[in-house]
Amino acid sequence: MNIVRIHKNKVNSIERRHPWVFSGAIISEVETFKDGDIVTVCDHKDRFLARGHFQHATISVRILTFEPVDLDQEFYNQKIQNAVELREKLNLINPNSNICRLVHGEGDSLPGLIVDFYNGVAVIQCHSIGMYNSIELISEALKKALGVSLTAVYSKSSDTLPSRAEGKDVYLFGECLTPHVAKENGVELNIDWITGQKTGFFIDQRENRFLLGKYARNKKVLNTFCYSGGFSLLALKEGAELVHSLDSSKKAIALTEENIALNDFGKKHQSIVADAMEYMKELPEAYDIIVLDPPAFAKHRDKRHKAIQGYKRLNAHAIRQIKPGGIIFTFSCSQVVDKFLFTNTIIAAAIEAGRNVRILEQLHQPADHPINAFHPEGEYLKGLVLQVD
Repeated sequence: MNIVRIHKNKVNSIERRHPWVFSGAIISEVETFKDGDIVTVCDHKDRFLARGHFQHATISVRILTFEPVDLDQEFYNQKIQNAVELREKLNLINPNSNICRLVHGEGDSLPGLIVDFYNGVAVIQCHSIGMYNSIELISEALKKALGVSLTAVYSKSSDTLPSRAEGKDVYLFGECLTPHVAKENGVELNIDWITGQKTGFFIDQRENRFLLGKYARNKKVLNTFCYSGGFSLLALKEGAELVHSLDSSKKAIALTEENIALNDFGKKHQSIVADAMEYMKELPEAYDIIVLDPPAFAKHRDKRHKAIQGYKRLNAHAIRQIKPGGIIFTFSCSQVVDKFLFTNTIIAAAIEAGRNVRILEQLHQPADHPINAFHPEGEYLKGLVLQVD
């Protein structure tokens, strides 16, 4: 077993069960280690601290266990069974909704691993080489935990692994034609994990889409950065008068229109292909509700200031132009922009727009995207429901 020794002044975070070891904390020689190696983490006196996957990167070790156990089939069986049982207790897979996240990285004590479930199909994304090396163990654990409710397991990690790794996108168990129809809160969706973004859908907005539906009856809604139209569909299902879906990607708009047709919502829907930031500068008509759900404006701290300015401009445009009494659902999925900074940015946008704004609700990621209490960085999705006087 390869040993990673930690500087005596850097062990506190590990003892507090933080699941990352940064390269600057390591005092032993690791140059000969291979990406994905299983390593034992010890203090400077060789006292056992943890075990995990090594990678030549800023985050050098992703910790999977703080116990001296083997990372074998039984380990993955137990971890994934625990994750699946939580989703079952929350009734997240049912006749009305059969889309959920089964494994959420650090939140399920499996850093580097994402598993999403779409009506019988589990889609795996590995964000570390160590997890990718364990993918057969993960697939077998999913088969054991899900039993007859699992029809296929697909590995989609070629875009999430470091460029030096060779990750193949392939079925590990069974097969399934795409697009594959699954349901969220009574709405049918075409899911394509092979050509779609992420694992095929943005599951983390499920509860927020459901909430939008409660506000949308008899309202005129603009859904920006719509991707495959999740917010639009829930608004239409709950009786919106009219919904406009906007995205700069023609492919995204095509996905939206396919989902609109699948649910027979076309009479009250219109698609717009445009750059959202430019389009929001001068809306051609007034809306009762505007949804602002952009992709991450910043993935690294050195881009944070630019991201804040982007959020401020986007929200100021919406606040300035929405109908009196209108509602804005605004979000950030940039991990480096925390909820306090995001809220302050929205306040600054309201000041710039010169309108009175009230915060009605504070939003975040759902229970199938749990946050490890010892890893606050896992809280990435934040949102606000605003009313503009």
